[in-house]
Amino acid sequence: MSVTEESQQRAAARQRDAPSGSAPPRGVVERTAAWSMAHRKTTLLLWVLAVILAYGASMVTGVKDQEDADSLTGQAAVAERMLDDADFADEGVERVLIQARSGKLSDATADSVVKSLRTRYADVEDVARVGDPVTAKDGRSVLLPVTLDLGTGDDKKKPKAVVGPMLKATEAEQKAHGDLRVEQLGKGSVTKELSAKLGADFQRAEFISLPLTLVILLVAFGALLAAGLPVLLGITAVVFAMGLAGITSLVVPVNENQASLILLMGLAVGVDYSLFYIRRRREERALGKSPDAALRIAVATSGRAVLVSGLTVAIAMAGMFLSGSMLFSSLALGTVLVVLVAVLGSLTALPAALAGLGDKIDRPRIPLLWRRTNVGKESKLWAAVLRPVLKAPGVCLTIGLVAMLALAAPALGMKLKMPGDEDLPRSYEVMQTYDRVVEAFPSEGTSHAVAVQADKARSGEVAELLTGLHAKAMATGRFADSDKPDLSVSKDGRVSRLELHVKGDAGGKQAKDTLKLLRSDLAPQALKGADVDKWAVGGATAFSTDFSKTLKDRLPMVIGFVMLLCLGIMLLAFRSVALALLTGVLNVLSVTAAYGVLVLVFQHEWAENVLGFDSNGAVVSWLPLILFVVLYGLSMDYHVFVLSRIREGVRRGGSAHEAIRHGILTSAGVVTTAAVIMVAVFAVFATLSTLEMKQLGVGLAVAILLDATLIRGVLLPAALKLLGSKAWREPRSPRTVPAASHD
Repeated sequence: MSVTEESQQRAAARQRDAPSGSAPPRGVVERTAAWSMAHRKTTLLLWVLAVILAYGASMVTGVKDQEDADSLTGQAAVAERMLDDADFADEGVERVLIQARSGKLSDATADSVVKSLRTRYADVEDVARVGDPVTAKDGRSVLLPVTLDLGTGDDKKKPKAVVGPMLKATEAEQKAHGDLRVEQLGKGSVTKELSAKLGADFQRAEFISLPLTLVILLVAFGALLAAGLPVLLGITAVVFAMGLAGITSLVVPVNENQASLILLMGLAVGVDYSLFYIRRRREERALGKSPDAALRIAVATSGRAVLVSGLTVAIAMAGMFLSGSMLFSSLALGTVLVVLVAVLGSLTALPAALAGLGDKIDRPRIPLLWRRTNVGKESKLWAAVLRPVLKAPGVCLTIGLVAMLALAAPALGMKLKMPGDEDLPRSYEVMQTYDRVVEAFPSEGTSHAVAVQADKARSGEVAELLTGLHAKAMATGRFADSDKPDLSVSKDGRVSRLELHVKGDAGGKQAKDTLKLLRSDLAPQALKGADVDKWAVGGATAFSTDFSKTLKDRLPMVIGFVMLLCLGIMLLAFRSVALALLTGVLNVLSVTAAYGVLVLVFQHEWAENVLGFDSNGAVVSWLPLILFVVLYGLSMDYHVFVLSRIREGVRRGGSAHEAIRHGILTSAGVVTTAAVIMVAVFAVFATLSTLEMKQLGVGLAVAILLDATLIRGVLLPAALKLLGSKAWREPRSPRTVPAASHD
C-alpha cells in the first residue's frame, strides 16, 4: 500500500469516526472515562485493590449485627431494650422435649431419660443449670428446662454462640432412644438453625444466579468476554459494597437481610450498566466507527444514562432512612453503597476494560449465538407490538392502564405482618419441634411481655403490681390459663418481666386483641400512679403491630421524598416537566401492580404448593416500602436509557413518531436482556425457604417483568405519542449528541 493510499484511508477513518455536528461536551462522565481509558492498567489495578482493601478492612473491623431491639419500633422497642439491658436468671433457657412417638410416656422412662440428660449436660461447659421436668396433660410429653451460661455485661454472649455443645448432647441422647423424641427448642437453637439455613439459602442463590446470568448474557451477546464482563463488574461491586457495609456496621449495625439485598441490587445494576455500554459500543462498531470512537460515543451517551439512573436509584434507596427503623437504615445503606460502587465501576473500570480489550470483547464467539450482525437492528417482535400502539395510542393507553389497575386492585386489601418464629418454614427441624412443644404445652407459645423498670428497693412492690395484673388478665378469660404468674426479676433487681401467654400464633386475632386490651386497659390500670421509671408491653405480637403502624405512618413520607427527588433528577436530565411527571406515574403503576400480585399470591393459599410456603394471610410488613424504593429506582434504569435514545432522535430533527419508534426498537435488545436477567435472578430468590425472601423475589420479578413489557412497550410510547412535542423541550444551548444510529 502506498503512503498516499494509507494517508487517504486514515483521513477517511477520521471523517467516519467524527460525530455529526459539534463535538459532545466533556462533562464529568466523559472526563472520568477518558482518564480511565488512557490509564487503563492503573485504573483496573486501583479498582481491584479497592475491592480487596474494602473487604479486607471489614474482616479486620468485624461486622456488627443488629440486636433484636434495633429492628423494633414503638412500645415494643422500649420493652425489648429494657429486657436486653438487664440480666435475667432464666436467659438462655433451652427446653428439651421428651415425647413418646406413640402411646403414653411412662414415668420410669421419662425419669431415666431426664437422668441421662443431666449426666450429659454436666459435661457441657456452657450449661449453667438443669431445672425440674414438667409433665404435659397429654401424658406423652415432658419438658426439661436447661439454662445456658451467657455471661454478663460486656462479656455476655448470644444464645446461638454457646448452644452448639448442648445440641450435640441432646442429639446423642436422641440416638440412644429411637422410640422417643428427644428434641431441643429455645432462642439459641432456633437462631442457630435459622442462621445456618439463611446462609445455605444465600449460597444457593449465588450458585444459581451467577451462572444463570452468565448463560443469559451468552445468549444475548454470543461471545464469552462480552458476557463475562458484566458478571465480573456485578460480582466485584457486590464484594466491594459488602466490605464497605461491614466497616459502616460500626455505625449502622447490619441486618440479616442486608447481604441478600446487596447481592440482588449489585447484580441487577452492575449487569445493567455493563449492558448499556457494551451494546452501544457494538452498535457504533456495526455502523463503521473505530473501536476508540465507538467507546467514546458509548461513554457520552450510555455513560450519562448510567450516572443519571444510578443517582436516581441511590436516592430512591436513601428514602428508607426516613422509615424510623434501624432495619431499613441497614438495608438503605447496603443498597446505596452497592449502587454507587456499581456506578463508579461503570465510569472507571468498565471503560478501562473495554478500551483494553477493544474488539477482543467479542471473543471467543459462541457458535450459533454470535449476534453482532443484529446489533442496532430494530426488534421485529417489538415492532409488531409497537405498530398498533403508535397507530392508536389513546386506545392502547386506556387498555394498558386498565390492565395495570386491575393487577393493582387487590393491594387495597393488603394485610401487613412481621413474620415470627411460627412463620418459619416447617422444613426446619426446629420448627417441627416448636409445633410439638406448643401443642403439648400451650403456655410455651405466643406471649406478651410486660417490662417494668424501677429502683431496686421497689422490686417487691413491682412484683405485687404485676401479680395483680396477672390475676386481672386471667379473670378476663382471654389469656392462656396459668395458675401462677410467669414473673422474673433481673439480677440487679431493677427490671421486672411478666409474661402473659395467649393461644394461637403471634399474628392471630386473639393475640392482637389481648395486646390491645393489655396496653389500653389492664396494664395502665395496674401500673398507673405507681412509682416506676418506665414500663412497656412487648413481645412478638407487639413487634409486628408497632412495626406495621410505624411503616404505615412513615410510608407517605418516604414515597414523597423518593418521588420528589427522582422527579427533580429527571427534570435536570431531560428538562421536561411532562417527562418527569410521566416517569413518576408509570413507576408508581408498576409498583402498585406488584403489590396487587403479592396480595393474590401470598395472602391466599392457592400458590402455596407452587412456591412451597405456608400462607400466614399477610404480606411482610417491611416489603411494601422495600419494593417501592427498589422498584422505583430500578425502573429508572430502563426509563432513562429508553428516553435518552428517543431524545437522540428528537434532537436530530426527525418526527416525534419516528424518534419514539426507533428509540424504543433499538433499545429493546438491552431492555429485554436486562429484564430477563433481573427476572431470572429475582425468581431464584422466590425459591428460597423463608417467607420474606419468597415475597421479595416474587414482588421484584413481577414488577420488572411488567415494567419491561407493558410499561416500556405500550404505556410509555402511547403516552409520548399523545404528548407529541410537549414531551420534549430543547435546552437553551442545544448540544448535539453523537449520532447513535441511522434512521
